[in-house]
Amino acid sequence: MTAPAQTFEVSETSKVSESAPSFPVVGIGASAGGLAALEGFFANMPADTEGGIAFVIVQHLDPGHKSILTDLVQRYTKMQVFEVEDGMTVEPNCAYIIPPNKDMALLHDKLHLIEPAAPRGLRLPIDFFFRSLAQDRGEQAICIVLSGAGTDGTLGLRAIKEVGGMAMVQNPESAGYDGMPRSAVATGLADYVLPPKDMPKQLIGYVQHIFGRKKKGGAAIPVDVNSWIQRILVLLRSSSGHDFSCYKQSTILRRVERRMAVHQIERIEQYVQYLRQNEIEQLTLFRELLIGVTGFFRDPEAYGVLLEGAINKLLADRPVGTQLRVWTPGCSTGEEAYSIAMLFQEQMEHSGRQFNLQVFATDIDQTAIEKARVGLYPANIAADVTPERLGRFFIREGDDAFRVKKSIRDVLVFAEQDVIKDPPFSKIDLLTCRNLLIYMQAELQRKVIPIFHYALNPGGFLFLGSSESVGEFTNLFEAIDRKWKLYLRKEVAFPHGVAVEMPVHVPPAARIEAKERKVNAREVTERTLLTDYAPACVTVNSHGEILYVHGRTGKYLELTTGEMSANILRAAREGLRLELATALRKVVTGKKQIRYDGLTVKTNGDTERVNLIVKPADVFSVETGTLLVIFEPAGPTRAPARPAKGKKPTPVEEVGTRSNQHIAALERELRVKEEYLQTTVEELETANEELKSTNEELQSTNEELQSTNEELETSKEELQSVNEELVTVNTELQQKIEDLSRANNDMNNLLAGTGIGTIFLDHQQNILRFTPAVTRIIPLQASDVGRPLEHFSSNVTNVENLASDIRAVLDLLTPHEAEVQTKDGHWYLMRILPYRTLENVIEGVVLTFCEITEQKRLQEALRNTESALRLAVVLRDANDAITAHDLQGRILAWNPMAEKLYGWSEADALAMNIREIVPMDKRAESIAYAEKLARGEPVEAFETQRVTKAGQTLDVRLTVTVLVDAQGKPYAVATTERNVTT
Repeated sequence: MTAPAQTFEVSETSKVSESAPSFPVVGIGASAGGLAALEGFFANMPADTEGGIAFVIVQHLDPGHKSILTDLVQRYTKMQVFEVEDGMTVEPNCAYIIPPNKDMALLHDKLHLIEPAAPRGLRLPIDFFFRSLAQDRGEQAICIVLSGAGTDGTLGLRAIKEVGGMAMVQNPESAGYDGMPRSAVATGLADYVLPPKDMPKQLIGYVQHIFGRKKKGGAAIPVDVNSWIQRILVLLRSSSGHDFSCYKQSTILRRVERRMAVHQIERIEQYVQYLRQNEIEQLTLFRELLIGVTGFFRDPEAYGVLLEGAINKLLADRPVGTQLRVWTPGCSTGEEAYSIAMLFQEQMEHSGRQFNLQVFATDIDQTAIEKARVGLYPANIAADVTPERLGRFFIREGDDAFRVKKSIRDVLVFAEQDVIKDPPFSKIDLLTCRNLLIYMQAELQRKVIPIFHYALNPGGFLFLGSSESVGEFTNLFEAIDRKWKLYLRKEVAFPHGVAVEMPVHVPPAARIEAKERKVNAREVTERTLLTDYAPACVTVNSHGEILYVHGRTGKYLELTTGEMSANILRAAREGLRLELATALRKVVTGKKQIRYDGLTVKTNGDTERVNLIVKPADVFSVETGTLLVIFEPAGPTRAPARPAKGKKPTPVEEVGTRSNQHIAALERELRVKEEYLQTTVEELETANEELKSTNEELQSTNEELQSTNEELETSKEELQSVNEELVTVNTELQQKIEDLSRANNDMNNLLAGTGIGTIFLDHQQNILRFTPAVTRIIPLQASDVGRPLEHFSSNVTNVENLASDIRAVLDLLTPHEAEVQTKDGHWYLMRILPYRTLENVIEGVVLTFCEITEQKRLQEALRNTESALRLAVVLRDANDAITAHDLQGRILAWNPMAEKLYGWSEADALAMNIREIVPMDKRAESIAYAEKLARGEPVEAFETQRVTKAGQTLDVRLTVTVLVDAQGKPYAVATTERNVTT
């Protein structure tokens, strides 16, 4: 049907309403791997866009743990990030994050938290929020699906697309987990499929196109929109074969404006040019105009009305075992058609009344029909389908999908059909057409409603969408439920003047291109003979499709009403069809010529007799399956014996003759039908045997797979739920690990900066880690981690068994401390401490070396000073001369009695060497005694001589004392000297 051209005007519905929200709300759904995707998105999203954008993040979170996602997201953006509280108002340039163990919905710019109704393994918080976003924001709803396992978000995305919103999906190749992105992309509804880092640019451009135009008060659609829209419709009709002229102008305008926003095209003439050059965009716009969105058991209350008001009545009123026919035009991807089939199956089993149910589901979208035929749906249909129905009518398949069981799939027949221009189905008991009429103008609705009346049986039911009605045709339908638009077909005659238009679509004829040849006399002669004397014939393939026609075949073939078909059986006139079908089948299987003579063909109210010949075409090999159908005119029927001249046939003779002719014709027809039936039976028996064998094998395999699949299904659902939560927890733990790593780096730098040598050992004294400073004491390298400490020799000289000291600390849990000296003379304070965890568990020891060389020097100096003070007291108060000198003879001490005995003052003496007061003949003796003392040998008191300042030689008795340092080494000699001169 070609609808008349419509005049389009810019209506208020095509523009953004003045009362519409002033800023967009973007719903972001993420799960496993979502933290990295959120980082990529917000790191490239400006914190303050023109007009502002609000972001609501729905992430799968572990319900048993407090989430740190708010803090993590805050690191990536300068926007304010909030964890949602019930009733929180959404503000622009802010981000809101769902708390754990909650569902969330948007209502009038407020976020509301709801306790999850679904069990833990079946929660779909992203779908839940996206649907509420679609209901609250309508065409201004925007959703983004990021990394995650499963299929959550797919149904919500479909809901947003249904109301004309925009959808972005992360490129599956860039996602850490591609389950959610792939499921969303598979719907074919995503406007953008991008890596997260590229999304902000497209999002800002789209938002400015939609919201910026509202603020500027302008529109991208000019006043003279009619001509441009008409061009768009012409392009769509050319590419798809479907005419949208009678669809509501507001719908077409909104979809065109939205596509312009997606591509950020400012003017409609630019978009028309883009559409003309881009076939993919033509297909996308075509699919958007179809509003190809549906769902299982949408509006449960409506299905309850359908069940009570129509299905139960049909099952009760119709005779058991008869056929029940259902038609669902505009079925999209089949969810509604399957839902109705499930309701019928449930009620038939409940009532015990069985029928031959047949559901016809049609749509003009071939892609949607193909998906419906497959019957494979994402796992998140669990939000719409009860667990009982999932187990009864579906099989879990793959990681994230349900497939409709064969028992339901066999009930449905899916076909591509345009309810406007293609012939309708007939003898229908229930016709469901929800949310299709609302997109049609009133003129088109006035043509469709009578078609529905025509298609329904007396007592049949019509089920429309909640926003639809039968309009002015209340004489054709009686309302059963006005709210949910369930109608009963009235018993009235088909309206006068309403006709179901079924135009003929003529496919391109098959052509065989011939090479140009030079015409000669022979060719002209043969062509003339063929044209004038050869019988009419048709070349067909093995399926009966006409390839070539020769001669005048009009007496035997005719075009039929409806779509044009190239099949010769559909074109054959009455009297030929059965014999022709039988002959074609026999020639295809037997490769031999078949001939039927004297067939009677009805032609324009008269009859013709013809001989039918079907044989393999000689000009092709038999294997090609090309056949030649020849229509050879038969002679006139032999006249019955005439009565004797002058004698008229009696009435009985005339009747007998006609009866004999009729009986002969019936016998011939019966014989042909028996042959046709016999051929059909033989083919069916052969096919049935093969199918039976295959079916038995498949049945056995299917039973085994079914058993295994059912066992795995429950475990898989639980594991998937736990896995989702674990991934989220792991992401948060990963962030904590990064924090811990940062703290560890700080600690390492702190230890390295202090210069304290540290070694961490386990219970077996294996090296776990160490600081660079310790290598001055024990020569370690990075590759030595894991080796026992006892494998290395240290520079420490005064520790006999370090391993024993470490073992004692591990056994007694008592710290050990000692001052140690290295071979190069450096001193360290060595501490061995138990290594305690935060749980107070001992997991080894910590060995530290803190350098105290300077402290030791200061201590030594202090001790020397104290010794000197004590010695000064002794020297001052002694009655004998007391002196002290180092091993080189330098005088270190000189008491008052020494001044009195020898004559030199203390100041003079401290500048002298002890040898200066030893006579020359006694110096060798003095050196010998000094060497003996240096070796540590004892020296008893002895008598020797000393020289005074005046040059007098005195006899003195010396008592010698060796002075040693902290290590016991001699460093000086103290002598007590008494004058024994007589």
